[in-house]
Amino acid sequence: MKLYFNPRSRAVVAKWMLDECGAKYELVPIDLQKREHKTPEFLKINPAGKLPALVDGEARLFENAAICLYLADKFPEAKLAPKIGAPERGRYLSLVVYSTSQLEPSMGDHMMKQQTPPQRGWTDYESALDAVERELGDGPWLFGDWFTAADVMIGSMFLYMRILGGKTGRPKIEAYADRLQARPKGMKMG
Repeated sequence: MKLYFNPRSRAVVAKWMLDECGAKYELVPIDLQKREHKTPEFLKINPAGKLPALVDGEARLFENAAICLYLADKFPEAKLAPKIGAPERGRYLSLVVYSTSQLEPSMGDHMMKQQTPPQRGWTDYESALDAVERELGDGPWLFGDWFTAADVMIGSMFLYMRILGGKTGRPKIEAYADRLQARPKGMKMG
């Protein structure tokens, strides 16, 4: 497997997932200043010309959510996803998608101090935080004592917010982010 990577990009989330899976992979450095992510060769891997991108044999993936879902299923021994057909599978898939379809854009609006009008298609920031708090329940992770790829995706949003100098002001979510940062294989930027 090859992860096209820059340590100052969203590819750190895919790397975190690879590390949590215990996968063997090669990092392919991409210089964003030289626009290596816009070359014709790279656009064959990710037509959007963005990081991350993962190549596994004939498979090519882009977008962190897709990469996390793929890796969790490829490495079942890592136990980062409910099995197909398990009752928890629907909630797991929903949380992974929620991270990019609702949480991330609402967080962007919040950090840019913009209102989220209803026609935008995603919820407002405070409602997104309310949903995450409900999903956290009383356990350390979204599935209680079970750390999954959903934690990688949801958690990475809060870790990015910290990197950018922000905090949620929600003790339950901040404690969750602290636990994520303490993971030995956790997300590292820079």
